[in-house]
Amino acid sequence: MTGEPDPGRLKALEGRLAELKRARAPKPSVEAHYSAASQGWRMVIELVAGLAIGFGIGYGLDTLFGTIPLFLVLFILLGFVAGVKTMLRTAQEIQAKNQAGPPAGEQGE
Repeated sequence: MTGEPDPGRLKALEGRLAELKRARAPKPSVEAHYSAASQGWRMVIELVAGLAIGFGIGYGLDTLFGTIPLFLVLFILLGFVAGVKTMLRTAQEIQAKNQAGPPAGEQGE
């Protein structure tokens, strides 16, 4: 028996090891998948952002023109409407994605 390993057997063993490693490797995570909680937070942030922007514009205009609550109330209401409209658009987008089915990488298992 010689001290040198058989190159053919080593290549076969390396191939089997690589195949086993691929089979046991964790599947890559899909970043496009969002949980229901993150979708809910997105919608809440959109509503609050609309209110905050409306508050800022209304307060700024009231300060500029010297009218105390007039523009503040008006732009808070407009910000609320804009926030709700954005939330509804987001909900429609999420619903369309859910009806389309899972991404191609998640099918088959």
